Amino acid sequence: MLDGRDLERILEVTRQLARPLDLTTMLEQVIEAARTVLRAERGTVFLYDGESDELFSAVATGTGTLRIPAGRGIVGECARTRSVINVPDAYADPRFNPDVDRQTGYRTRCLLTVPLVGHDDVLVGVLQVLNKNEGVFSSDDEQMATALGAQCAVALQRARLLKELVAKEKMERELAVAREIQMRFLPQDLVSPPGYDMAGWSRAADETGGDTFDIIGIGSKIVLLLGDATGHGVGPALSVTQVRSMLRMGLRLGAGLDDIFRNINDQLADDLASNRFVTAFLGTLDTQFHKITYHAGGQAPFLWYHAADRRCEWLDSSTIPLGMMPTLKKLSPRSIELAGGDILALMTDGIFEYENRGGEPFGEPRVGDLVTAHGHEPMSALVERIVQGVEAFASGAPQNDDMTILLVRRLPD
Repeated sequence: MLDGRDLERILEVTRQLARPLDLTTMLEQVIEAARTVLRAERGTVFLYDGESDELFSAVATGTGTLRIPAGRGIVGECARTRSVINVPDAYADPRFNPDVDRQTGYRTRCLLTVPLVGHDDVLVGVLQVLNKNEGVFSSDDEQMATALGAQCAVALQRARLLKELVAKEKMERELAVAREIQMRFLPQDLVSPPGYDMAGWSRAADETGGDTFDIIGIGSKIVLLLGDATGHGVGPALSVTQVRSMLRMGLRLGAGLDDIFRNINDQLADDLASNRFVTAFLGTLDTQFHKITYHAGGQAPFLWYHAADRRCEWLDSSTIPLGMMPTLKKLSPRSIELAGGDILALMTDGIFEYENRGGEPFGEPRVGDLVTAHGHEPMSALVERIVQGVEAFASGAPQNDDMTILLVRRLPD
């Protein structure tokens, strides 16, 4: 039975652990409290790692970091059975592993191992104390250790959750900054050249996305970019931002379309992992001759809407995605000539592959129907029509991929 002094010690420990402490300080407090209350020489707190199903010592007196598979040895058995294990003679118990003693020169005589179980029956870890100052650990010590372990488990769980919350909030702040920076790379004040109407839109599936678009005016020519990196998140966002930056730098240096495309490909091949690449449409619109010359590196399908006969022509990619392999062979750019009212509609696969709750993708025909029905409207309005069409089709299904649209329409003569 716990006497008044024992209960007073545990209450004092509870008061100490209720203070706002970081996880490391909390662990040190738990070990010191256990050594004091149970009159032990040493103590170790093993935290439970659910992902690896291991117990690891974050703080211990007299030893370095230990990592033990859950279920192995005395500590593992304590975690598995969630029961107190009192070993009066360590070297007489076959479960005891003397390797740590041999490495440190310390000799373990007896030990008491206590499961740390938090609220909702969640295993937090295991507390182990070694060598009672006088004799061996008693049944009263087991009771005291159980009461102490319950308080320590809740305190450690609270400290760990607080640490995870702080880390999550920090990550969210950093991602918000990354998203703000990425959004600034998209054209802010999009001004269409005479005789043309252009519009662009992008929405990431996560805080940051792997899509981008750009419209760059150079005299009577307009450079068009639509890029989509594999995956979505921070890594792909960096990849498409790199593509945009290299494109603009190449244009500043006066490079041609073929050289820019080839050099971007070679640089990405050096920088990206073998399973990463960027699909991209890179083209130049000559507003005098209404001709678009382009390379479509894996970026397909895209739509050429012929206003004269209200016909949708779907075009395929012209070469492999950027970064898939170094040193592309001689490139053969393709070209189209826009008649009055014609539309070039570039979209990433997040539009076409957006699935409703039944698993059906939005698909090319629905995009074509929207362009045919509303192609006479301003391109900014057509963008909204497409986005609204996708959202209505999805009926609340989550967005699993980044979505980007770039529309170019030659105004009727």
